Amino acid sequence: MLERLIALFGSPAPRDEDTGGQSVRRAAAALLVIIMDADGIREPEEEVRLRANLAERFGLTEDALEALVSEGKAAAVESADFYAFTSVLKRELEIEERNDFIGMLWEMAYADGMADELEDNLVWRISELMGVAGRERVHQRQDAVARLGVSLRPRREDDESLPGPR
Repeated sequence: MLERLIALFGSPAPRDEDTGGQSVRRAAAALLVIIMDADGIREPEEEVRLRANLAERFGLTEDALEALVSEGKAAAVESADFYAFTSVLKRELEIEERNDFIGMLWEMAYADGMADELEDNLVWRISELMGVAGRERVHQRQDAVARLGVSLRPRREDDESLPGPR
């Protein structure tokens, strides 16, 4: 009976040996793209922020950066949920790195001048899946807003004074 259970479940799946490598890059790129596309409008500022965050975080050459952006966009489109990406980042990154990544997500959400409700909710959900505390999520949001010089005010459809799509 024990042999049948062992045969049924087998040995644990092999862990990705690419620790800190391509799997982390791909997961990070995909989540950034998901946030970028959450409001349904891909602004030029968001494309710039995507590339800046990935280049800075991973120290990539231009060719490697473009390949990663393409790979991240494809992975984001193919994905049914966030778990495949967040589980890689949670497993491979230390808590400080995960906290910093949440700051990158906030920068992406605010890249067009204002985060909408869906972007806000997605960052919250991703933070939870990555084991980032609520207090840290809020702190990272405040830091990202300060770095980008944008407002925390929610966007209203009738507010012409706010930047970004309407």
